[in-house]
Amino acid sequence: MDQSAQHAGTMHDHADQDGHTGASWGMAVRATLHCLTGCAIGEILGMVIGTALVWGNVPTMILAIVLAFLFGYSFTLFAVRRAGLDLRSAVKVALAADTVSIAVMEIVDNGIVALTPGAMDAELSDGLFWAALLGGFAVAFVITTPVNKWMIGRGKGHAVVHAHH
Repeated sequence: MDQSAQHAGTMHDHADQDGHTGASWGMAVRATLHCLTGCAIGEILGMVIGTALVWGNVPTMILAIVLAFLFGYSFTLFAVRRAGLDLRSAVKVALAADTVSIAVMEIVDNGIVALTPGAMDAELSDGLFWAALLGGFAVAFVITTPVNKWMIGRGKGHAVVHAHH
């Protein structure tokens, strides 16, 4: 079986005018789910900590965003370290692979939470808080997936990680 046939499930067989191979939607979905997992863990943890410490909305949101990036990067960092990269190289790969994806995810998700009336003042026990947060994650997933597809197709984003598997 030739190499293009082997990759039929993950990559298209044609290249664009710049020689980049297009990424499949499946690959983009997997990359986005990976990003979403780290973002969700960090963001929910940040909201819980900020609420428990009775912080205001802005410091709680900042903590949640910082933790979303930290957890998002850490998932990739652990994967590429397990693949044999040294720590410095692994950090570079994680930053290259995840920064745009996490940033888009966080902008969309936090924008939705901030724009949902009452969500910023809702408590963790309120359904409105969880509906806004989970709805924000769903919309962020839909918006971030094509971004990841575009980046992977150009050898960036999670394509950098796949080079180390």
